[in-house]
Amino acid sequence: MKRLLTIAMIALAAASCGPKVKLVPEKNFDKELDGKKVALYTIKGGDLIAQVTNFGGRVVSLWVPNKDGGMTDVVLGHNTLEEYAEPDGERFVGCCVGPVANRICKGRFCIDGQEYNVPINNDENSLHGGFKGVDMLVWDVEEVDDNSITLKVVHPDGMEGYPGNITIEMTYTLTCNNALKIDYEAVSDKKTPINLSHHAMINIGGELEENIEDQIMRINADFYTPTDPTMIPTGEIKSVEGTPFDFRQPKLIGRDIALDDPDLAIGRGFDHNWCVNAPAEGELRDVCTVHSHRTGIIMQVLSDQPGVQFYSGNFFDGRGVGKNGKSYDFRHALAIETQNYPDAVNHENFPCSVYEPGQEYSQVCIYKFSVCPKHAKKACGKDKACCKEEGCCGEAGCCEKDGCCGKDDCCDK
Repeated sequence: MKRLLTIAMIALAAASCGPKVKLVPEKNFDKELDGKKVALYTIKGGDLIAQVTNFGGRVVSLWVPNKDGGMTDVVLGHNTLEEYAEPDGERFVGCCVGPVANRICKGRFCIDGQEYNVPINNDENSLHGGFKGVDMLVWDVEEVDDNSITLKVVHPDGMEGYPGNITIEMTYTLTCNNALKIDYEAVSDKKTPINLSHHAMINIGGELEENIEDQIMRINADFYTPTDPTMIPTGEIKSVEGTPFDFRQPKLIGRDIALDDPDLAIGRGFDHNWCVNAPAEGELRDVCTVHSHRTGIIMQVLSDQPGVQFYSGNFFDGRGVGKNGKSYDFRHALAIETQNYPDAVNHENFPCSVYEPGQEYSQVCIYKFSVCPKHAKKACGKDKACCKEEGCCGEAGCCEKDGCCGKDDCCDK
């Protein structure tokens, strides 16, 4: 009862104090599915407010401060449980995907000489766990407090062809420094591939409010994995130098997206894995940053995973309606999925994705939000600098609360 009162107080405070936010009514998710109770939970940390449902471990809304002093919902979502359970259009919205995220070639892999077959649900390949991955399961709610929620699910042995009872625990935390942190842990009782990821469809310009081609992106990767015509990696690890996949310096997402390039043609834009540069020992990988001039919001992504799949919303076709009543139109959201390389189970030169019985899988992924100093309302003092336009898309960590660059300035003056 205490937890329920706490969540109710957060929702009431969000609705009555500070910048205006429009929360999804919790009653819209207060139902049963597959004989298990589904609910919608509201958490708050720092200046962020999120709503999470235990159906698929989905983030339904995520409200972030913008340059105007208001709040922006930066994730696509739906207003009802039914729209998630029976999607009209994009299925992977805001959810955890697995037990194996991304594609498996022709839905086949071998472990110790035994072949396993998993569902073909993406042309001739398997995608995100098949027809009923963890995104379509009702998770148990282990714990909820003001700023976090922990969910747990068991993917049963043989479901969708995967070996082993795979127990997965995931915690969403809103931190005091305006980040959404996701912690994953998983273990199986049989040797099996595991590769989890978060599949939020994000638009830091506002839910379905801006074409993501107009946003600026940086990806900290010297290499990417080219694909065959079915979007399965060929096994090559290729330099981004001289290709449209070079985001090492910030650039508009739309600048090179329509270039005549065979990999771009296959994905109808960006839908590829980048090999994230290794960090200093003991640190998380600096994966990427995205910046919207419309809202002034910068999103920085950090992770301990070797790869990131950047998907630029190329297959949105107008089907499906967001929380604000707008349709899911072409390139009006992007996904940044930290994970192992796609089809790693079938490539010996990729990081290993097969786990022994009892061997623990873990992952940390952080989406950190700030407002670009260029848009800050408060002027910076003479001993501090604001960033020039390009600098706003670099390390978001250099920005202090007042929107100015700190002493250890990583932005260009």
